[in-house]
Amino acid sequence: MDRAAENRLSENAVHKPNKACKTAVLVSGGGTNLQALIDYEKTQAPCPYRIEAVFSDTKKAYAIERACKAGIRTEIVSPYAILGAQGAAQASKNEKRQAVSKRILALCKERGIELIVLAGFLTVLSGKLIDEYEGRIINLHPALLPDFGGEGMWGHHVHEAVLASGKKESGCTVHFVNSGCDTGKIILQKKIPVLPGDTPETLAARLAPEEHKAIVEAVCMAAKALCI
Repeated sequence: MDRAAENRLSENAVHKPNKACKTAVLVSGGGTNLQALIDYEKTQAPCPYRIEAVFSDTKKAYAIERACKAGIRTEIVSPYAILGAQGAAQASKNEKRQAVSKRILALCKERGIELIVLAGFLTVLSGKLIDEYEGRIINLHPALLPDFGGEGMWGHHVHEAVLASGKKESGCTVHFVNSGCDTGKIILQKKIPVLPGDTPETLAARLAPEEHKAIVEAVCMAAKALCI
């Protein structure tokens, strides 16, 4: 971790007695990055963070099963779960985002969450959640920001864009979340080469281990800065 990243985290630090930082992880998919965080917490003592809750914006996310197996509380925060089927069908994209963000904020405050981690969470957060948790929300993105970020840039879409660009290098970025989409200050990055013959699938597979390292490293740093 570079000194600049450490300084960015220390700027947001809240001096408290040594304890594990109460963390919520937001997910939308398979949850391999969530699993990396769960495994680290289980095997490293003391771990600077404790996953208190996992929130998903879809009930189909396998990450929910991973959380349940680990004994972590979960909740579905999809627009349908929050607004109901009719309300979600009539709501605009922005209204759905606001509803999801408002519900996450309420849950986090209710459970005393100190750090929020987006691990493959596809809903763009907005509103008071961003303001009240400024400097305490981090996101893992599967590209070297500021390249290949923004709305629509997730999963295979990112890897397809990287390959189409002819770039010789790809990677992942952990950054703070702000009111934009993938525009917050960068905490750290991990890089891998783009190889001849790579497909979106092979690129994603080779990047996955680096994503796991990056998210654990960044969450540990953030937790230590905020809570220790």
